[in-house]
Formats: sequence, C-alpha cells, structure tokens
Amino acid sequence: MKEFDLIVIGGGRASNLALKAANKNKKVALIEKSKLGGTCPNRGCVPSKLLIGYAHVARAIKESKRHFIDASIQKIDVEKIFEETNNYVSQIDGRYEGRFNENVTVFRGEGSFVSNNIVKVNDEQLTAPKIVIATGTRPIEAAHEKAWTSDDIFPLKGKIPKSITIVGSGFIACELANFFAAVGIETKLMVRSQRVLSNEDADISEIFKKEFSKNVDILFDTSVQDIKYENDAFELTLINKNNETSSHKSEALLYATGRKANTDTLNLQNTDIKTDERGFIKRDAFFETSVKGIYVVGDASGEHMLQHSASFEVNHLGKVLLGETDLPNTFKYMPHAVFTDPEIASVGVTEEAVKKSGQAYISTMTNWLASAKAMSTRLNYPRTKFIVNPDTYEILGCHMIGPESSTMMHQVLSVMHIDNDIRHLKEMLYIHPALSEALLPAAVEAVSEVEKYKI
Repeated sequence: MKEFDLIVIGGGRASNLALKAANKNKKVALIEKSKLGGTCPNRGCVPSKLLIGYAHVARAIKESKRHFIDASIQKIDVEKIFEETNNYVSQIDGRYEGRFNENVTVFRGEGSFVSNNIVKVNDEQLTAPKIVIATGTRPIEAAHEKAWTSDDIFPLKGKIPKSITIVGSGFIACELANFFAAVGIETKLMVRSQRVLSNEDADISEIFKKEFSKNVDILFDTSVQDIKYENDAFELTLINKNNETSSHKSEALLYATGRKANTDTLNLQNTDIKTDERGFIKRDAFFETSVKGIYVVGDASGEHMLQHSASFEVNHLGKVLLGETDLPNTFKYMPHAVFTDPEIASVGVTEEAVKKSGQAYISTMTNWLASAKAMSTRLNYPRTKFIVNPDTYEILGCHMIGPESSTMMHQVLSVMHIDNDIRHLKEMLYIHPALSEALLPAAVEAVSEVEKYKI
C-alpha cells in the first residue's frame, strides 16, 4: 500500500490541482490512463479550434466577393493542416508531465476503487485522506466499428477522406462539419429534427440554421437506418420523418451524438459514492461526494461539461483542500460558445426556459449595424439578444451570433459577475467604432423596454 496526501484520478484539468498541492509540499499521486491534459488539449477544444482557424481563412477567401474582391483558392493542403495539428497534440503529454516536481508520482493506468479509501492502478494500491475524481467523459460510441467519434479526429490516423458524413446536431458536430466543408471535403450533416444547436435560444439557432446551411449541406429530419462498409467507403441507408428511404455514400462517417460519463470504469460499487441515473457523480457546493474526503470536479459531475468550468472548479477546490478558503463554489453564470461560422456565444437562460419558469422578463433582439466595424464585415445577420428581469434590470440571459461573439460576450460577463445590472452596459463608454460597440444599442433597447414595462 502506497500512502499519499492526495490522489487525483484523471490527468486533465485536475493536473493543475496536483501541481498546486505538490508545490505546497504535499505528496500527490496522479493517475491517468491516456494522455496528460485530458480531452480538451488532446482531442477536444484546442485542436478543434486550431482547425477552425484554417476554416476561417478558407471561408474568407471563398466569400471575398461580398467585399468586391475576386479571389480564388488554388489548393488547400489538408494533409499539412492535420500534420501541423497532430504535431501540436503529440507534444501536450510531455509538456504537462514536465511541470511536476518530485512530489508528484504519475501512474499510467486506469484507476478504480477497492474501497472508499483505497484506489487501485495497475497492480498497485494507493490510499490518501483526500481523493479527487476528475475522469471526464467520452463520446457516445459510433454505430459502426469503422465509423469515427471526435476522439478519432485528433490525431487523425490514416488517409484524409474526400467525403464525410457527420451524424449529430450539437456543437461538436457543427464545428467539425464547418471545418471539413470549409477545406473542401465533401460534407453532409445528418440531423434527426429541424433544429441544429437545439440547446441555444430558438431565435439564435434559427438564424444559425439559415446561415450555416449556406455552407454546409444538411439533411434535416433524417436518421441512419443501416450502414454498410465496402471498398473503403460507407453506404448508408437513410430514413426521413415520412419513412422514406434513400442511400448516401461517403468515405468517412463521424458520430457526434453526445458524451457519457467515464465513471463506469471506477468500480464505484465498492464505495458509498452516489451517482445520478446517467452515471454522473453527485456532489455538494464544495465538490464533495457522498463520501467524506472524496471530491469530483469537471465533466464527471455532469453539471456543465465545459473546460472553463472544470478549470474554475479545480482552482476553487485547490483553495478548499489547501485551506485557502472555506467558502463554497458560487459561480452563478456559465457562458459557452460555439466556434463555427457563424460564431455563437451564450450565457444564462434561453427565452424558452424563462417563459417556462413563469418568471417575468423582457427580451430584445438587436442587430450590430450601429457599429462601423460590424458593418465592415458586410454581414447582416449578427444579433444580440438580451433577456432581462424587468423588476431588477438583472441580465437573465444574453445570446449573440456574429463574428467574435465569444470575445464580445466577456463585456457582458464582467457586468453580470459584478452586480448584474444591464444599465452599466447602457451607460459605459465604448471605443468607437469597435465591434463591441454593437452592445450599446442592444443595452439601450433592453433598458428602454424595461422602463416601458415599469410604467
């Protein structure tokens, strides 16, 4: 039995907690079955955004005519694009391990519980008074053994396909479809309903659907009924909502239909740790599970499943475990973005959710055309939607669609995290004619609607 001050199961974002504890002279065991860094830098948000950068440039050239520029693409070296991305990803594990001092022992293997206090990895048993579970999630399995999930894209092995079918309608499906279509790979997105990005506010997702469909071929109300793989290609039998069937061929097939917990590998039946019906681990405001001294952070809790959420949680838990705070975690607003073309950023409730709750609200939708920088994009779809509590001026939700939405959203987040009064956005000074100036008329309109409501 090896004894430690802290055991961390999962070497993703929680490796920062291992590093912090080690720097405080704590003896730490860090268990990782794959690559240090976890999903985000190795096979998720980081490499996928590197690909999006190439897609943006390709789209800009293809759409240059709206700026009265006649330009064309002579060649897109997709193999070089993946080579560069794969090279970056291949270095991440070593970079993470290189940060640790002698107080961190890295165990390469799958960790699981023998009891509440004992963790097994390979043939060794470890124990510690504090154990942190940070095992994340994995993609739901593809419907065919030759089909891909997002885990198979980074690093991409084998030849790059000339055509791809993507099944899914969430942000992973849309981001990857955007990339493949932009760099000239024949792409078809298969969606079971009439909505893409259905978790977004309905007004925003409707604009997205219209604009996204201009660049990506989407089959709505369609599912895959049967899959055959012959001669290095997929032959799909498709069925629509009217039970009509059709066939479609592509060299690659990618499933992006959601993610599930990795907690099924932990042998939690040997502990008193409680999970929900989906297998995610329950916790309190201090990230502590139903077993004292055992904590869970990140996707393994199933709460937010975002890298920036995991980073925030790991940072706060580190303060709790090292005695730097006795306060619970209290982040109230969880923003997210979808890095496609168009780009989306969102925080707070959608209009559908607030309407269902019965809470009083006002909503406004404002274009960006008051900003000359926004006008220079020669796009007419960008919008900002505010959902505001008319009794308090509190921003209940903000949803943007347009270039650099994820960057612009941080101005709204600053106000929300300080005292959340939309009047600050109306009264503040903006750099003219910056893109973020588009927030000014949006805030003015929202405040005006609140004041009308109060009359």
